Amino acid sequence: MNIPNILTAIRFVFIPFFGYYLYNERYTVAVILFLLAGVTDVLDGIIARKFNMVTSFGKLADPLADKLMQLTALTILTIQDIIPLPVLIIVVAKESFMIIGSILIYKKVNFVVQADWYGKFATVVFFLAIVLTILVRSGLFANPYSDIIVNIAVIIAVGSTLFAFFMYTIEFGRLTMKSK
Repeated sequence: MNIPNILTAIRFVFIPFFGYYLYNERYTVAVILFLLAGVTDVLDGIIARKFNMVTSFGKLADPLADKLMQLTALTILTIQDIIPLPVLIIVVAKESFMIIGSILIYKKVNFVVQADWYGKFATVVFFLAIVLTILVRSGLFANPYSDIIVNIAVIIAVGSTLFAFFMYTIEFGRLTMKSK
């Protein structure tokens, strides 16, 4: 197991701890764990590409760790009535379709779908929206406009997620047409 894969594995370890602290409204610890997970995500990508350590495990596990962390945050924030349920439903539906589509593409044309710029952008935007939401909830960035700012950030995150889904759908269509 190389360094990028170890960093990805560390993110998987962070998920239950992050979830525990977020659920128990220990927002400062939760946001620190979330930020550390984000740093390991950036580092594993940089190291993997710079030192040619890209692996099949990394291609699959890296985005899975990101999505599990994101879904953990969204699920708990939805349970706490901080994020509206439709946001969680949209993200879960998009990720479910992505997983199913990736499996079908792999079976059909033996191609491992990787994150493109729009998927990475959507992940970063959602990452920032979640951090902002947690920080506002913790009281660190509370001001009269906090709720409006969080709502705008979440709307932009959902929009970027839907855009990424649309772009991946086009890519999946192209890949399946090539195989015919």
